[in-house]
Amino acid sequence: MNKLLRFLCWPIICGILTAIIILQYMSSSHPPRSLTKVPQASFSRTVEAAGPAVVNIYTSKTVKEKLPSLFNDPLFRHYLNRNTVKRKDRVQRSLGSGVIINAQGFLLTNYHVIKGADEILISLLDGREALAKLVGADPDTDLAVLKIELDDLNAIEIGEPQYAKVGDIVLAIGNPYGFGQTVTQGIISATGRYGLQLNTYENYIQTDAAINPGNSGGALIDINGRLIGINSAIYSRSGGSQGIGLAIPSDLAIRIMEDLIRYGKVIRGWLGIEVQQISAFDGQKHNLTPGNGVIITNTDANGPAAQAMLLKNDIITHINHHEVGDGNAGMNLIAATRPGEKVTIDIIRNNRLYTVDVISGSRPQ
Repeated sequence: MNKLLRFLCWPIICGILTAIIILQYMSSSHPPRSLTKVPQASFSRTVEAAGPAVVNIYTSKTVKEKLPSLFNDPLFRHYLNRNTVKRKDRVQRSLGSGVIINAQGFLLTNYHVIKGADEILISLLDGREALAKLVGADPDTDLAVLKIELDDLNAIEIGEPQYAKVGDIVLAIGNPYGFGQTVTQGIISATGRYGLQLNTYENYIQTDAAINPGNSGGALIDINGRLIGINSAIYSRSGGSQGIGLAIPSDLAIRIMEDLIRYGKVIRGWLGIEVQQISAFDGQKHNLTPGNGVIITNTDANGPAAQAMLLKNDIITHINHHEVGDGNAGMNLIAATRPGEKVTIDIIRNNRLYTVDVISGSRPQ
């Protein structure tokens, strides 16, 4: 019996030791579920791709110092004007952001960022700096095109804002308050915002991504790092971000840029009509979508609309098969055409529906 126990002792001990080693290995390879690292959502790669294309813009301009209000007083003006009053010059500085669109050095920014600037300095994420030349500006959309002469520029990838939907995640990149490049995250709150009386042509993307002074001209990008808008304005009672930021869609911005580079001005279609929104009663009478429909109040005698026999009191419902809305949307549709292009217009005249083709023209100077 003792011989049997001695014979089995070592195999049993070896088996127990082997089991302990295996259990130790398994516990170290597979930590408890509560300690397992859970992967977190991150947009770091998105920012790494788009960030180098977003630049800081610093402008300066020389302005004359204002004279005291006393100089405007009629009682003293006669005597004060006898002497030459020297007004000191002072340098006014401001900041903003911009986006590198291509490797040739063309940038997009807001017109109000560089308006009246004597010098425009561009600062890149990699630390390089360059003075920029103003290629052209379009105050009607608050856009401007700059050009810098640097090698190895990182151009941003252009997205498709026409497919952007409310609820899509977006990132805003810019230079708020001169802090340097800063990224904020939010969603698209609305698309097609217009009628805000900020610019002549409005078609904004609204976002709750934080946009502050200095972000103007920066990039609004999707989660793939593609440019879908140029950050342009905020609605705020305090001057800082309150969750309502507005960006100009990148497709519109690119078209403006191409016109400014090629022609030195923006080429827009023109029909030669004046309109106003129809009343809710007339809209219901003609079974129109609420808020859709404008009535022609005047036509230019030599304009394309008059030549196509559009008349005063005609009600326009659609332009190129898109609802005309309250007139602002229709104006953007017409402006997006080129002179010489055909524009299809649906109208109501004497309670009957008609479709008229108009050849878009150029607005007279």
